[in-house]
Parts: sequence; structure tokens; C-alpha cells
Amino acid sequence: MSNYASELARHWRLDPEILFLNHGSFGACPTAVLEEQSRLRDQLEREPLTFLDRELYGRLNTAREALADFLGAGSDDIAFVTNATTGVNAVLRSLRFEAGDEILLSNHEYNACRNVVYYIAERWGARPVVFDIPFPLHNADEVVEAALAEVTPRTRLLLIDHITSPTALVLPVKRLVDEMQARGIDTLVDGAHAPGMLPLNLNELGAAYYTGNCHKWLCTPKGSAFLHVRQDRKRLIKPAIISHGYNMQVPEEKRFRVEFDWTGTADPSPWLCIPKAIEFLSTLYPDGMTGYMRRNRELAAAARRYLMQRFDIPAPCPEDMLGSMATLPMPDNVLGSPEGMPWKDWMFEALYNRFNIEVTVQPWPAAPGRMLRVCAQAYNTMKQYEVLGDALTELLAEEGYR
Repeated sequence: MSNYASELARHWRLDPEILFLNHGSFGACPTAVLEEQSRLRDQLEREPLTFLDRELYGRLNTAREALADFLGAGSDDIAFVTNATTGVNAVLRSLRFEAGDEILLSNHEYNACRNVVYYIAERWGARPVVFDIPFPLHNADEVVEAALAEVTPRTRLLLIDHITSPTALVLPVKRLVDEMQARGIDTLVDGAHAPGMLPLNLNELGAAYYTGNCHKWLCTPKGSAFLHVRQDRKRLIKPAIISHGYNMQVPEEKRFRVEFDWTGTADPSPWLCIPKAIEFLSTLYPDGMTGYMRRNRELAAAARRYLMQRFDIPAPCPEDMLGSMATLPMPDNVLGSPEGMPWKDWMFEALYNRFNIEVTVQPWPAAPGRMLRVCAQAYNTMKQYEVLGDALTELLAEEGYR
């Protein structure tokens, strides 16, 4: 069987029997980066004390400097975490709220991070305030207007996705950060999908807090992410796990990252692979990371245009709000969800079990509504979305849609 992958698929270890259109969920790590991780792990196990006790801080700093340069940030303002959800937890669990304070978030917020907001609000007597981003929507103005309409004198913090998970919208975070800042409100940006998908300059963005995954579109090993905190807010933020860094005698400007660098014995190799991942992805196209991000975005947009035309679906958002993913509304799920899995859709399971296609189909905003999200990575080709279209045609006919 051919899965119609691109010539660049040779750099990944993906199952050749699977047509993989779901890079966004967990990422996929190239062989060159996995080999770097194996090399680091061999060094770790050969002399654990040297690696973890004598050399780790220097190794982490080298990786951090490479990441900071890529993100347009100062290295002392970046801490390593295992995923963006951990970064959101670190910020929200560090801040103090008063009864009646409001935490603003959108109806597109990733469920795990939404849960953190509700947990913190209950703990402090604060109130989550959800603003509705329409989907379909016509332009980014609708996002800004919806958020500002819910701001009150009690609004303390905005939590906003840079790229929404269920709907794959690239939100106007710079505008939102500036609007909130003008009103004395801090912003926490959940940039889970952004590094490697969009050009970033965190210093220019100016958000109080920004967290993002490296294991998605930057293609590092799983468990590699960062938290960036603006200098005037660093003293407020502590890791979810307090460990040795809390009382280490270090210059104050280093304390933030030192407290996060060691929260207990763990495998640091996913973070240490960040320089290799940036280097590798920069070799895939003649114009480096710019070409890598542009090509993925162009393929995602082309795939969306193809599926919209084939199934007569109006554009749910303008093309300038797309990154390397695109979401389309599908007919309501007349079959319901698989038994015991209310968060999944029959079409999701059928595409995998019958057609060997890995692509996200999920209930949203709630069943029976459903969304199809396709991703575009260097190993994907346009032919793969055509195969997906054939499979969808068959499944929709079976569900009673012609």
C-alpha cells in the first residue's frame, strides 16, 4: 500500500501503512532528532552524575539560548516545562486572585487549560468569563470585539490560544495583548501549536506569559515545551513542583529559570534536542525555517480549498487565519459516539479502522456537532487529502448524507 507521502517522509519513522494527517495532536519526531536523543541518553546512562549533576545546567543553557534566538526572546526569560498545559498551570497556580476577580477565556479554549481556569477560580472564589468566538467567522476583528465586550473592572487575566485546537484558528494575539495591556490586564498566551508553525518574536509580542510546545511543529521528542515570562512578572511565577532551585544562591535574574530547571530527577533529553530539531527542520527547504513554515501553511490552505469544494462547505474563516492546520464543519454525527468514548466520533474511528487514515474528527462545540481538522507537515502531499475525500464521501453516504 502507498500512503502517498512526500519524498521528505523518509526523515520520519511514521508507519507507511497509515495516511497520517494528524501531526497537530502529538507531533512526530524525525529520525535525526531521535538519534540525537539516543546519543544524549547513552551519555546520561554512561555517567548519570556527570550528566545530571555536573553538566546539566550548562547543557540546558545551550538549548535555551538556541530556543530563545528562535523565539525572539531573552534566554533568562525562558523556563523549560514538559508541555504547554504545564506552563498554563505554573502561571495560574502562582498568581493570587481575590473573590470576584474574573479570568477571561474563549469558548475555543483547549479543554485541559480551561479546566485549570475553573480549578483556580473555584479555589480563589474568582469567576471564569467565557467569550464566544463565532465559527464560522469573517475576520479577526470579531475575535477582538468578542473579547473586549466581556472585559469589566474585575477582569484580571486573559487566557487565549495562539492557535485554537478544535478550530485551528490563528488568533490575533498581538492585538489582544495590546488591548488588554491598555486596560491594565495581563495576558497568558497558550501557544501550544505556535513554535514551528508561525514566526514568533515574544519580546515584540509583549505578553506577560507565553507557553508553547516544541514537540508539535518544532518536532522535538515528546515532553519538550517552554514558558516565557516577561521580566516584570518573573518574580511572581513558580514551577508547579518546588525543588532545590527555591533556595539556591543565584543572581536574581537567573532565579526564574533555575527554579524550573530542576524539579526532580527526569529525562532532560527532549529539551536538549531543541537545537538539533531547529537545525534539522532548517535543512528541509532552501529558505530554511521560513520555507518550512510557509510550505506547511500553503499545503493546509490548499487541502482546505479542495475539501471545501468537494463537499460544498463555505469557508469557516478567512485564509489569513490559517496556520499548518485547517478545520471544517461536517454534518452532524447521526451515529453518536463510540461506547465509552463520548469525546470521540464514529467517523474518527472509521477513518482509521477502515481506511488507515489518521485525522482528527471530534465533537465540537458538542455532540452531535462535529469538526474535521487536517494538518499539513513536510511528509504530507495533496494526494493524501484526495484519498481522505474519497473516504469521507463513502462514510457520509453510509450515514445518510449524499
